[in-house]
Amino acid sequence: MFAWSLFLLYLAGTAWLGWIGYKRTTDFSAFAIGRGDLSPLVVGVTLAASTASAATFIINPGFVYVDGLSAWIHMVPGTALGLITMLYLLSFRFRRIGESMRALTIPDWIGKRYRSPGFALYFAFLNLLSFAFVVLLVGGISIVMQRLLGVGNTAALAITLTFVTGYVFVGGAYAHVLTNMLQGTLMIGVTLLVLGSGAWLVASSDVPLWARLETIDPNLIAFVNPDGKLFNDVFSIYVASFVIGMVVACQPHILTKALYVKSDQAVRRYLGIFSVVMVLFFLLGSVGFFAHLVVPPGALIDPATGAFRQDLVMTVYLQTVFPAWVFTVISIVLLAAAMSTLDGLLVSLSTITANDLVLNLVDRLSKRQRSEEERLGLGLKIGHGVLVVIAVAAFLVNLDPPRLLGVFGQVGVYGLVVAAAPALLVGVFFKRVSVAVVWLCSALALVTHLVLYLYGQDWLPGITLTFANPAVTATIAAFVGILPALALGYVVDTKQVVGDEDRTRVAAVNDL
Repeated sequence: MFAWSLFLLYLAGTAWLGWIGYKRTTDFSAFAIGRGDLSPLVVGVTLAASTASAATFIINPGFVYVDGLSAWIHMVPGTALGLITMLYLLSFRFRRIGESMRALTIPDWIGKRYRSPGFALYFAFLNLLSFAFVVLLVGGISIVMQRLLGVGNTAALAITLTFVTGYVFVGGAYAHVLTNMLQGTLMIGVTLLVLGSGAWLVASSDVPLWARLETIDPNLIAFVNPDGKLFNDVFSIYVASFVIGMVVACQPHILTKALYVKSDQAVRRYLGIFSVVMVLFFLLGSVGFFAHLVVPPGALIDPATGAFRQDLVMTVYLQTVFPAWVFTVISIVLLAAAMSTLDGLLVSLSTITANDLVLNLVDRLSKRQRSEEERLGLGLKIGHGVLVVIAVAAFLVNLDPPRLLGVFGQVGVYGLVVAAAPALLVGVFFKRVSVAVVWLCSALALVTHLVLYLYGQDWLPGITLTFANPAVTATIAAFVGILPALALGYVVDTKQVVGDEDRTRVAAVNDL
């Protein structure tokens, strides 16, 4: 009863914020990115909440519990530094260029920046890979809800999709931002509580944490864990973490936050807030260390299958350290963490599908030229329809989800961001761009990532890189796509600048 009361209170608060978002959503542009009137504090907390999915709170501590310091370095400082660095590199000029072109999404920004509707259509199709993460988040929320509220899978799916899709449907970006402010605030409070419990455990133990870990397994405190499954060499731990953190910033629901504000000063402020909050969230991976003080490996055995479940580390730790009522409160916040990412994905996926896929195709096939006002009106209707389709599809898939959906989701989204990174970096850093060059590098990065993940271990058996880790294959693909794109982009930009200067001098001579 206590769990249901808290959950209903959370639903009521979120629904009220969604209603406020509805009153501020006047057209498709407001539905997609708002009107640029959001405060840096709200955008910063929203960005952190929507970036830190339930994986940050639940899954990552399990990797640290198993692989120790090497996994922690990859998931905490490595990824955080890459993510924050990339956002500072891209956000300022991305906002200025996007504002001047009235861009609504990343594919829209790319299509207008390169003056190529076909390029925008290419990224709109790639963005459909984000649906796998929608399914993952909905499935994860359902699992937590079933255990917390005692409902079945079908009921949990119906509650989740009806509620989250409902407030996004009516309020769009404003509902996403306002509800994420609530969810992010709850997540900050829980993060401080959990990290505080770990600090208390470490301080109250007679045996230092590092000595305890070394007793269990010396590799747990090794900077490179040779026995690790995914984090077992310098490349996967130190290089891949930073690079994958950088390219992850190119996700549509992350980078487009720069379009929510109207000045570089606002961007600087919300990125500062985001950096502090996001580092705090990433530090939850440290629970993997704390759990070794109170959670024996036997407590992580699934009684139904007898298999070791590292994804239970956070849950078992919380149940061990906190009383039942506190665990219930934290579980509600874990639902909020997953919903905060889910609503951001729903806004970006529906907006991109409507604006850059459906409207793009309609413009190509229709004989009648529509005004901007007509396009925005049609886009809002299509966006609403897409939300309903996504909800129904996610419901049906999660009735019997594929076993490898989690892996597919990570591989697919990494493919999306390594393909987008060359286009965004070249478009931001150079004034004159070549769509042919960037499109080729983008496709090359995507193909490299997928081929190495699927066939790298078989085709390159002599290489010690862990191709089973999607971050490794995505990092290689990023180097393959981004470095040539930047080099060729510099050449194209320089040649055109020289050509412009030559033409200017010729015109001056002719005037004489």
